[in-house]
Parts: sequence; C-alpha cells; structure tokens
Amino acid sequence: MDAPLLESLFTDTESRPATVSELNNNVKQILERNFASVWVEGEIANFHNASSKHWYFSLTDGESIIKAVCFRGQNLRIRFMPSNGLLVRVRGRITTYEKRGEYQLLVESLEPVGEGALAVAFEQIKERLRKEGLFDSALKRPLPEYPQRIGIVTSPNGAAIHDILTVLDRRARSINIVLIPSLVQGELAGEQIASGIELANEYNRINADAEKIEVLIVGRGGGSAEDLWAFNEERVARAIRASEIPVISAVGHETDFTISDLAADLRAATPSAAAEIVAKAEVEVFAHLGRLAADLVRSINLRLLEASSSLQSLAMSSVFGEISARIRESGHEVELLCGRMRVLINERYRASKERFKDALIRLSPVRLSADVAAASRRLEILEQRRNAAIGEQIRSLQGKLENAAARLDSLSPLSVLGRGYSITEKTDGSIVHDYRQVTEGECVNIKLGRGRISANVTATADEPPIRAEFTGKE
Repeated sequence: MDAPLLESLFTDTESRPATVSELNNNVKQILERNFASVWVEGEIANFHNASSKHWYFSLTDGESIIKAVCFRGQNLRIRFMPSNGLLVRVRGRITTYEKRGEYQLLVESLEPVGEGALAVAFEQIKERLRKEGLFDSALKRPLPEYPQRIGIVTSPNGAAIHDILTVLDRRARSINIVLIPSLVQGELAGEQIASGIELANEYNRINADAEKIEVLIVGRGGGSAEDLWAFNEERVARAIRASEIPVISAVGHETDFTISDLAADLRAATPSAAAEIVAKAEVEVFAHLGRLAADLVRSINLRLLEASSSLQSLAMSSVFGEISARIRESGHEVELLCGRMRVLINERYRASKERFKDALIRLSPVRLSADVAAASRRLEILEQRRNAAIGEQIRSLQGKLENAAARLDSLSPLSVLGRGYSITEKTDGSIVHDYRQVTEGECVNIKLGRGRISANVTATADEPPIRAEFTGKE
C-alpha cells in the first residue's frame, strides 16, 4: 500500500477530501505499480466473447472470484477458445475500471491446466486446422530413402537429441546432422519451434544442393500433456505444413499424440524411431547389396552355361556344313569376277595409252610453232580489215554530223536574232508574247542578236508597237 494514502486516511488534521475519481485513480496507480505481472490459476466462469472480439470472464477458485478481460490484440495469440468450467493459468496485471471502482485482471496470456482443459483445447485446434485441410493426406510428401543430411529441431540438452544421435551412431555414421536448438516446453517453446523450422528452410535456400537438409525431425522426449503442449500450437502446425523440407514429427512416447503429428509428413512414435526411419542401417544395406551381387553372379553363370550348351549344339548341326559349301561356291564366283575385272582394266589401260600418244604428237614443238604462225597471219589480216572498216564508219558519221549541224544552225533562235529580231523577257525569265503580259513602269529585258537591254515599259497597246525607255545595256 502507498504510505501517503494511508497517512491521509488516519490523520487528525482536516484536509480537502478526494473525489471518487481521484480515489479510484490513486488506487489504480497503486495496483498497477504493485501488481504489474501476476500468475493466477482458476476456473473460467461467465465467459463472454463480445462482438468487439474482446473476451470478458471471471476466474474463481470456489471461494473467491475476480473479473478478467482479454482484449482482441492479446487473445489473437491464445491457441484455444476458453469456455466456462475450464481450469486455466492466467498471466496478466491488475488494474481497475475507474468508472465503477472495480479492480480486474488484464489478461496477457492464457494456458489450459489439467488433462480435461488440455483435451478441449486440443480438439478445438485440431478441428479448426482439419477444416482448413492442413492434415490432408494429399499434402504429405515422401521421405528420401537414403538422406545424407538431416536437420533436428529440439532441445540440445534433452533426451530426444541423445536418443537420435545414439541410433545414428549405431546405424548410419555417414549421415550429417544439422541441429537447430529450441525450447520444447513452456510459453516460448511453440514460437521457437516454428522459428527453428523456418530457419532450416532458410538454410536450404542459401546453400548448394550438396549441403541442403533432406529431411527434418521435429520433436522431444516424453512428458506430461502440459509439457508436450508446445507441439499442439497452431503456429507449429502451420510452420510444419509450410516447410519445403519433409518433416517427421517425433514427440514423446508411442502413446502421445500431438497436432504436429497430424500436420507432419510422417509421425514417428519416438525420437529413436524417427532416427531409425531416416537412417536405414548401413550393415543392412551392405548385406542387401551382397545378396543382390550373389544373385547377379548366379544369374550370369546360369546364362553362360545355357549359352555354352547352345553353342555346342550349333557346332554339331549340319547347318555349318552347308555354310562351308556356300562359302567355297562364293569363293569361285569371286575369283571369276576378279579375272573379268583384270581383263577390263588391261583394255582400258591400252586405250588410254594410245590416246596419250596422239596427244604427244599434237603437242610437239614443231607442230605448235606452225599453228602459231598461221594464227598470227590470220590475225594481221583481220586487224587490217578492222582498221579500214572503222575509218569508213568515222567518215560516214562525220558527214551526217555536219549536215545535222547545218540544219540546227538554220533553226536556231540566235540566227533569227542576228537578222534584227529580239526576245523580250520579264524579270522572272518568262518570255513576253503579248502586250497584256506587262504593265506600265514594269522592267523588262530585251535580248538582241548581240547583247541585252534593260528597259522600263512606258505604255502598252495593240498598235502601235510598245515603246520602251532604255535604262542600260549589256
């Protein structure tokens, strides 16, 4: 209790009385300061799930009762739906509802207590996840037959890891182990187990195929239902189902059953059984390979005996005599064909030799010199004829060119200008054919037989001809 508050209640001196609100506020501060975190165990009564998703209920031990409230932000993390009559363990803080002057427990976590309460919570979670299809057999993945690397999510100090290592040391020492340490009981265990599964998958995503975990064992040794409760948490089941690595659930003893067993790809009765599943005994494997090798040798020997017997039967068969006769006949045919081929080759050789002699005669130096001299004479005669034809053609073309030049000169406008005529042009170069094409004062160019005159138009008319004022000449 707060000392100043007690002193104010028993003082003899008169002071200003506190209002109800002030008193309730002072009591609230004292309670929240002195009871900031408390654990209370009791039975739920008057449970009400409000439309706001807040939970309102009372806790009683049969003699006393305390009101409690669990707000929506907190109850979303609670793994089961409370109901009247359930024995629970509550962690929270004491506060007051100032308007009524009532103190209450503000709930932060809620755990079922006793086999009956745990069974109810177990069934609630199981039914909810079953409706979501989290336990469907179609989602189960096959395990690798001979994994080289396995991951284990468990306590590094628990019995489970000791049992698993013992089995692996006896049956398969070649298997590599990746331990992901985690709490396996208590309030934080479920969160750590789920994080361990996610960490194993992250490990696989950043490593090469040869370093990846091929199967994951999640579990712990035996214990009470309350000890095993972390493996019933919804977040653990969802982490198992979301894992890319096949998961074996190995929780407790053979009679223990958890939500993680339903969500996993395979349930093992114990951690030791999980180790035996993933690690087939190397001695058994070698023995099996030896038996297979012996069977293979026996099969090969039997085949060899059968083949040898068949070969002897064929060797004694009359078929081989017929084959020898056919080979001799074929040999005679081959000799005959070879003789014919030699005759044909000799004939072709003699014919080629005769053609070679004729070619030598045609290509002798004397014969070639005579042929070259005759060709040179023919070439000189052709060259003289070509020069004569070219000269005659040039003279004919020159005559035609002179006649065309004379006709062109007679038709040229320059010849007409030389006889005293002229051509009048506007400044844009267009030729004036009609007096209406120009206006008074406009400048025109007059082209003569020799030179050019620039003039300004002073008047225009049909008759008499246009008079022009000369302004210059070229």
